[in-house]
Amino acid sequence: MPDLGKYADAVLAAYGISLCLLAAVIALSWIQSTRMRRRLEEVEGRSSE
Repeated sequence: MPDLGKYADAVLAAYGISLCLLAAVIALSWIQSTRMRRRLEEVEGRSSE
């Protein structure tokens, strides 16, 4: 790991926050995808009856 000097706390905090936000975006996208897939299956099931 490079020596960040007096900015180490700020840089590491920025990396941590960025990783948390990225994980949240991925999780929300996955949840939304699952919901939409379920709704699409319901709609397709109704149209075939």
